[in-house]
Amino acid sequence: MLDDFFTYQAQTTPHPLALEISLAKGSYIYDTSEKKYLDFIAGVSACSLGHRHPKVVQAVKNQLDKYLHVMVYGEFIQQPAVELTKLLASHLPENLTTTYLTNSGTEAIEGSIKLARRTTNRKEILYADKAYHGNTMGAMSVMGFEERRTAFEPLIPDCHSIRFNSEKDLQLITKKTAAVILETIQGGAGFILPSDNYLEKVRKRCNEVGALLILDEVQPGFGRTGKLFGFEHYNCIPDILVMGKGMGGGMPIGAFTASEEHMRNLQHQPKLGHITTFGGNPVIASAALATLKEITETSLISETLEKEKLFRSQLIHPLIKEIRGKGLMLALMVETPEIASEIILTCKERGLLLFWLLFETKAIRITPPLTISEEEIKEGCAILLDVLTSIQEKRN
Repeated sequence: MLDDFFTYQAQTTPHPLALEISLAKGSYIYDTSEKKYLDFIAGVSACSLGHRHPKVVQAVKNQLDKYLHVMVYGEFIQQPAVELTKLLASHLPENLTTTYLTNSGTEAIEGSIKLARRTTNRKEILYADKAYHGNTMGAMSVMGFEERRTAFEPLIPDCHSIRFNSEKDLQLITKKTAAVILETIQGGAGFILPSDNYLEKVRKRCNEVGALLILDEVQPGFGRTGKLFGFEHYNCIPDILVMGKGMGGGMPIGAFTASEEHMRNLQHQPKLGHITTFGGNPVIASAALATLKEITETSLISETLEKEKLFRSQLIHPLIKEIRGKGLMLALMVETPEIASEIILTCKERGLLLFWLLFETKAIRITPPLTISEEEIKEGCAILLDVLTSIQEKRN
C-alpha cells in the first residue's frame, strides 16, 4: 500500500508521515503493524471528540438507514441540517441566526467573502499578515503569506493585509472596506492570541465605517479554547462567523453564520448567490449535530481549560521556550525549525503524534481531542519530555 500511496494518490509535500492506518479509536491511532500512537493532533483540530466517538458513529448509522444525498443545498427540508442550524443559533448571539452549511472551512470562507461584498456593495477585503483561511483561490487571496500566494497569482483583486494586533493599522479600515477577515486566534502563524482588546477595537472601527467583521473560527471553534467559540473570550461579536474542522467530529463540514437579513442577500441579484451540491449532507449534518450536542451538554468545554493547565504544568523543559495558545489549541515554541522537526519525528517513533504549524516553523502543534483524559495527557507529556531530554543531551 505504501508504493500505491506514492504512485496513485496526489501528495502535498515530498515527505509525508506516511503512517499506514488500520484503526483509530478514542485518543489513539493504530498502524497496520498494530503499533499504537497517542494522538495529540486530532486530525489538525478536526476530531474534537476523538476517533469514532460512539454518539457520532451512531448518529451516522441512524441516518444511513434513512437517506443519503437527495438534493442540492437548500431545496429539500432535511431534518439533520435544520436541527443542526437551529441548535447552533441557540448557542450564538442574536445577530447570528442563519447558517449556510458547506463542505469545508475554506468553502465557508469563500461564501463569507461573497456575502460581505454583496451586503455592503463594496469590494475591499482586509486580512491579517500571516493569516491562513484556506487554500482555494478566494481564501488564498486573504492569506498573509506571500511565498504561498505568489505561485498562484493573480488572485482576487482589492484584498490587502493589515498587521494582527496593530492598533495603528485600524485606520486602514475605511468606508471602501467591505469586510475585515481575521482568525480569532491566528493558527498557522503560531497560535497568536489577540492582545490589548484588539478584536474589540477592530469591531468598533468596522462599526464606524460600515464594514463587516468576519471571524474565522475554523480552528478555535467548537470548544477548543474553553468556550464554544473563541470570540467569546474577547467581547467581540462578528457579523459573519466561519466554522469547520471540529464541527463534524471527524466528518468533513464547514459553515458560515450571519443575520437572516444579511444571508438573504445570497437569494437574489443574482439568485443562487452561493450554491453547493453536498453542503448540508444529511449524514454529515447528523455527525455535526451529535458533536455539537456532546460538546454543549457535557463538561468538555470547562474541562478544556483544566487540561490546558495540566499541559502547561507538565511541559516544563529547557528546550521549550514558550507555550502559546489557549485551551487545547497549544503550540510549543523551540529555538529552531530543526529542533521542532526532530522532536516531532522522534515522538512519532515513540508512539506520540505531534505536528508542525503551517507558517511558524519553530512551533510544535498540540491539539488533542477534547475528550483526552488526564492520564493520556500525562502519558504523552512523559514521552515528549523524555524525547526533549535525549535531544538536549545529544546537543550538549
